[in-house]
Amino acid sequence: MARSSLAPTAGLAPRRPWWRVSAWKRGEYLAAAVFIAPGLIWFLGFMLYPLVYSFWMSLHDWKIRGPSEFVGLANYVRVFGDSVNLIALRNTVVYGVLSVPTQMFLGLMIALGLERLSRGKVLLRLIYYLPVISSWVVVSLMFMFLFNSEGLFNHVFGDVLGLVDPNTAWLNRASTAIPVIALLGVWKGLGWSMLIYLAALQGIPAELTEAARVDGANRAQVTRYVTVPLLKPTTLFIAVMLTIGAFQSFIQFYIITGGGPVHQTEVFLSYMYDQAFNFLDFGYASAIAWLLAALILAISLVQFRLIKSTYEY
Repeated sequence: MARSSLAPTAGLAPRRPWWRVSAWKRGEYLAAAVFIAPGLIWFLGFMLYPLVYSFWMSLHDWKIRGPSEFVGLANYVRVFGDSVNLIALRNTVVYGVLSVPTQMFLGLMIALGLERLSRGKVLLRLIYYLPVISSWVVVSLMFMFLFNSEGLFNHVFGDVLGLVDPNTAWLNRASTAIPVIALLGVWKGLGWSMLIYLAALQGIPAELTEAARVDGANRAQVTRYVTVPLLKPTTLFIAVMLTIGAFQSFIQFYIITGGGPVHQTEVFLSYMYDQAFNFLDFGYASAIAWLLAALILAISLVQFRLIKSTYEY
């Protein structure tokens, strides 16, 4: 006679229904729910709901008051036909190309230098990290005053040293304003890259570098053939995070140039902010945000594939 599939398996105790758990277990579940609930409510209410709602808005000609007309993908098509978005893409890519590799290289060099110091390491780490915790608004205003046509940079390098035209308006055109803002990004974020690399360096086993030295490798060869390859997971993490940060840059552009003149220094978030809060075109701004998220995701996946394919250990 065939045995019923619902019959308890020999040697195993039948599973108790969830509603017949002991009072002690119910207390455990209740405590877990109490701890999870605030974070879950925060995630659902302030992250997931706005995310889904912004996608819904991107499919409408959104009105603050009154009914909003459903327009399907028209806002997304409009993004590709808007020439300002091409300027924003160009400026964002130039900013990322100038700031991300520079910040990673200098962060690695400083971390390698600090790792070999026996004294003053903590003080130097603090000095390099101070810009990271500084306000974006404050440092953006500082760079704006440094590089305006009557600023300190023109006075020192123009009036005193004679290296540049002292009347140069660095922030009035994209070809000079983007490098200045990239310089600000490198200066402010350098301490973060340095700190991540420094933590990764402390995780490399000393036996590996000592074995390389025993084999006759000098300091530069140990760094190139042992330390840098072992730092590739850290390099991948920093590259992805800095690239995401570059594509999300907003405050420094908004304060220093405001996207002008005539949208020439616009980036995605400054243009999106302009469309949403100056022209109240929330549907179009939401479409820009979603396409920017898709672009960041695609670039991050490419970075993962490129760096993971070069792992050597």
